[in-house]
Amino acid sequence: MKNAIFTLVVACLTLVSVPMHAQKNSVNESQDYVVRCVAFYNLENLFDTIHDFYVTEFGDTIHKRDDEFLPNGGNHWTGLKYKHKLKNMAYAISQFGLDKTPLGASIVGVCEVENIGCLNDLCKEIENQTGRKYIPILLEGPDRRGVDVGYLYDPRFFVPSGKPVPYVLDAHYADGGKVYSRFQLLLSGYMKDENGAIVKDKLHLIVNHWPSRYGGEESSRATRDTAAMLCRHICDSLYYKDPNAKIIIMGDLNDDPFNHSCAEILEARKTREEVAKQGFFNTMWLHLDRGVGTLMYNGTWDLFDQIIISEPLLNAPHTATQWTYWKSEVFNKPFLTVQEGKDKGAPLRTHKGGVWQDGYGDHYPTMIYLMKNK
Repeated sequence: MKNAIFTLVVACLTLVSVPMHAQKNSVNESQDYVVRCVAFYNLENLFDTIHDFYVTEFGDTIHKRDDEFLPNGGNHWTGLKYKHKLKNMAYAISQFGLDKTPLGASIVGVCEVENIGCLNDLCKEIENQTGRKYIPILLEGPDRRGVDVGYLYDPRFFVPSGKPVPYVLDAHYADGGKVYSRFQLLLSGYMKDENGAIVKDKLHLIVNHWPSRYGGEESSRATRDTAAMLCRHICDSLYYKDPNAKIIIMGDLNDDPFNHSCAEILEARKTREEVAKQGFFNTMWLHLDRGVGTLMYNGTWDLFDQIIISEPLLNAPHTATQWTYWKSEVFNKPFLTVQEGKDKGAPLRTHKGGVWQDGYGDHYPTMIYLMKNK
């Protein structure tokens, strides 16, 4: 990727593709296997009610464009609405993975979050509802609206191996305007086994929120292609250090699996048979082929919320000392879905047309399951 047009700035620090050897029975959490859930969720504008700013590493004060999510703003965003939003998102996250493991999601990548305070509030609400304690990670990025990416992880099941590493995208729109996009945030770490011991099989997670389709898909395509180049560079660097690197790319990519950014630049393939050595498998592509998406636009499904994994994770053998991919899911439960009216079947949003819906978000969550032998 020598000609990639970006600059890297590192701060301080339903179900698809079941492996043949896992098809004999429903795996689930059992006496034979340990299952861990890794999820991604676009939280659709998780803003607090206070005008926010932050100070950059160069000492500049950046005021976020969060006016519409203030009490006097366009959405009349009040403390009551914020608390309802937290309650709804916490409930949704508390349900992740329960069909396959009673422990829920071990780690959740998130996007469209205003600040670390919002993630702290979300973690507190999850604990209030379930007793489960998640630890939040978020670094302030350059997005002008102030929405960032981050992680929630359950320390009972996941241990970071170091600080998260943010990468900054250097891209421009067709009219020459600079894209102030979110970080691509790399977090590496280890899952724990059924006894709480760390499994020395490192996982690398990259959470993304690629540039929007502002101005149209075609005119903004180059910005997402550049984001894909950046993501591919991160992956190539991980592969350079470890040819067997187990990588999970997750996020709202603002593209579908078949778009150029994913299919050609990342080279994330539809089927496991197409995945070459050190290649990538798009765990979500076959869902879209079956008419299952994560967001609806003008009555048509898209699947922007993707989870892409590296070949060593896809093809890892089943042992007690390493994790391997099992299956994927679009988490489109009825409680997240409009049940009547012209939007029936679409995700139940927080706002629609300026009207508060008291819903969840405009995107369905996605998740994958990892497994190992006991």
